[in-house]
Amino acid sequence: MTIATARQASSSFRGPQTFGYSADADYVVKRVAQGLAQLRKSNSFGAGIEAATQELRSLAVECSSIGWDGYVAAAIEQETIRQAERFLNALPLGIAAPSVGAEPDGQITFEWYQTPRRILSVSVSPEGDLHYAALLGYRKSYGTEPFFGEIPSDILNLVYRVISG
Repeated sequence: MTIATARQASSSFRGPQTFGYSADADYVVKRVAQGLAQLRKSNSFGAGIEAATQELRSLAVECSSIGWDGYVAAAIEQETIRQAERFLNALPLGIAAPSVGAEPDGQITFEWYQTPRRILSVSVSPEGDLHYAALLGYRKSYGTEPFFGEIPSDILNLVYRVISG
């Protein structure tokens, strides 16, 4: 599958954009959300994201107190977990799931890894900032993007470049 095909396929599963304020609009949004939830449970589209979500929840318990690393690591706040779950749920269906980790500053990290020279790390802060760093061959890319419920295109493009290489 090419990057363009993967993007096209995943964008068709994101759900409707609606500005409706009627019972019918609410019904459609609810039914689409139920359909997306079913797709996320499938092996083809969502098994990896579901596993990453479970890994995140385990990590939240394990790292919930100060010093969870045996030193002075900050506890992971509930808001950080909430933002990280929103990030995982915003990933397109069928995309390779990231590995999940915790940082000593209390942020959650998602990592896509292919080789030592093909890697992307995205850290989620409790404020909803996404700090990312990627290595693609000899090219480096890094920065910070705000998270408003959708994966910023710069980060999503880096995910596709890492997993397709």
